[in-house]
Amino acid sequence: MNSSLNSSTRDGLTDLPRDELSYSEMVHGVTDGCPQSLCEVPTPDVSEDLVHFLQKYKKYIVVGHFQPDGDCACSSLALASFLRRHGAETVILNEGPFEKPEVVQYKQFFSRELPPHIDKKDTGLVIVDCTGIDRVGNSLSQLLCGFDTAIIDHHATNSSSSGVSLVLKTAPSTTYLVQAIIEHIDGAVTPEEAAWLFFGLSTDTGFFRHLDSRSANVFRAAARLIQKGANPKETFLSMNGGKSLDSRLILSKILSRLTPYYDGRLMISYETYEDVCKYGLHARDSDTTYMVIQSIENVEAIVLLKQETKDHCSIGFRSLDKIDVSDVAKKFGGGGHIQASGAYVEGSVETLIPQIVQYFEPQFTKQKSLS
Repeated sequence: MNSSLNSSTRDGLTDLPRDELSYSEMVHGVTDGCPQSLCEVPTPDVSEDLVHFLQKYKKYIVVGHFQPDGDCACSSLALASFLRRHGAETVILNEGPFEKPEVVQYKQFFSRELPPHIDKKDTGLVIVDCTGIDRVGNSLSQLLCGFDTAIIDHHATNSSSSGVSLVLKTAPSTTYLVQAIIEHIDGAVTPEEAAWLFFGLSTDTGFFRHLDSRSANVFRAAARLIQKGANPKETFLSMNGGKSLDSRLILSKILSRLTPYYDGRLMISYETYEDVCKYGLHARDSDTTYMVIQSIENVEAIVLLKQETKDHCSIGFRSLDKIDVSDVAKKFGGGGHIQASGAYVEGSVETLIPQIVQYFEPQFTKQKSLS
């Protein structure tokens, strides 16, 4: 990593830690001796240790990564609902901010403060949708140290091996795991839980367009949520409706600045500091922006930079399949999945783009030699 870069990260951008697959494994589609084309996303295996943990305490704290997305918010809400139905007093914490349009509606259900009567002797802590307590934000991470803890997560570098945790790196979302827990213990989710779980699954999979032929179990789980009352049409409209004019104006600017590299297989664009001052930090409709750029012929990877301050940029990385963008993100102190990663670094758009292009070179060169 360049010494001029700040290695700090923020979960809203980098709550997807680096996948552990090698580039060779991605190209040839083999993991643990099984071709990826043949490996189903499994039904989560809920351990009896986790079941015992979720029934052990009279009180629980449920917390996710700060700057939550739909999966983080909805996995928190559904799990808290389940715990409350089983008689446990449950506090849902999140440091926020609730900036993403899809999660603003859920802000009212979360607190940033721990009630004074909550103590470590009779309270269990469940961390969802992140690798550990260091991802929940500075304030809450200090408050929550020392609690008996379980982690429920699907991020690829989660190294938790605790029997009371459920970490499935191939899961499409944390809501997929929470659904499995509730169904394992209760047999089925409630209609309200179904709506939350379906929303979280939908947002983390781009309304299912990121799923492939290995996802039959995921679609079966989604079908059960629909049977319990989740509404795909309403979910889609909630995710994609009501966009601001500014979001479309900034999209036009990003598209006009697109620059191709490696024969058009890598596309890079950016927002300037002037754009941020005019339209705000969160005007961009990222899902639509990536989807439009991914539709361009030959594109395999996308990088979008945002000059958030005069000396710091956020960087979003996406790939369609074979390029491991997390390998590049980690060089900037960030991380993520093979196909979706991010970083927040010191630097300017002008100085960072050449470094990004250089870091992608080994993958594009190797891929070309294999084709």
